[in-house]
Amino acid sequence: MNSIHDMGGMDGFGPIVREENEPVFHHRWEGRVYALTRLVKPWGRGRDWPGFRFVLESIPPADYLRMSYYERWFHMTATRLLVSGLVTGTEFEAGRADPGAGKPDLLPAAKGSLGFGLLDHDVPARFSDNEAVRARNLNPRGHNRLPRYVRGRLGTVAEDYGVYALQDSDEHGRLPLDTPQHVYSVRFEARELWGDRAGSRDAMYVDLWEDYLEPAR
Repeated sequence: MNSIHDMGGMDGFGPIVREENEPVFHHRWEGRVYALTRLVKPWGRGRDWPGFRFVLESIPPADYLRMSYYERWFHMTATRLLVSGLVTGTEFEAGRADPGAGKPDLLPAAKGSLGFGLLDHDVPARFSDNEAVRARNLNPRGHNRLPRYVRGRLGTVAEDYGVYALQDSDEHGRLPLDTPQHVYSVRFEARELWGDRAGSRDAMYVDLWEDYLEPAR
């Protein structure tokens, strides 16, 4: 996403104020939103609804900056329920179930999903330790996990974490999860990313899927 949602490396938002003894939730409703998100998740199995991060990244920038953290979570949960048809617009506005709408069923998980964890797949690695690579300049309409501030920048492979399913979504927010590939820790010199403003001895390590990288040229 090329919008406010990819805030890594941006500045101009003022200082970060650390709250001493910060509670897990500042308000009771925040805990309820978190619990609702966990309770709703199993109902997404086998249903066609957009990915968690895709929905958050589809919030208009002005609204995204205005909303608190858990307001965004509530928006995400409500959107998924409405898109999947588990809740109707009338039910959402009324705040109660429509007795005539019928009770939905829990569905089995969709077949073919590779999940999010380390995979026992024999997939050849395209890159090796200490190899120079460049982060690709990708601008997808869906969600991906390539930070904007490293696009087009040169780095060095520091470690190969093994094979994981690519977590990108399509332009509708669906997660195909059908491309197992290596994930690498890539070291970027700070001055490669930020120029002379950065310290000459500083560096950043970013975990990147293989599809996000190309050989350095």
